[in-house]
Amino acid sequence: MVKFEILKHELVPQFEILKKEEIEALRHTYGIKKEDLPWIRRSDPVCKEIGAKPGDVLKITRKSPVAEQSVGYRYCVPG
Repeated sequence: MVKFEILKHELVPQFEILKKEEIEALRHTYGIKKEDLPWIRRSDPVCKEIGAKPGDVLKITRKSPVAEQSVGYRYCVPG
């Protein structure tokens, strides 16, 4: 059986797990708690693929026709 590599699909944006220092910088910049970010479940296929666990913050970089790239963040929760 051939495994589909979800991260290589052209419609899937780039995901990365932030380090503690990067999370602190993000919190300081926007004055938020990581729990205030939009949530993404641990059961999401990309979370499974990159090894994200509850409590992690993910940086999502998408291609944008207007701004070339758009960056968003998600807080990983159980489920």
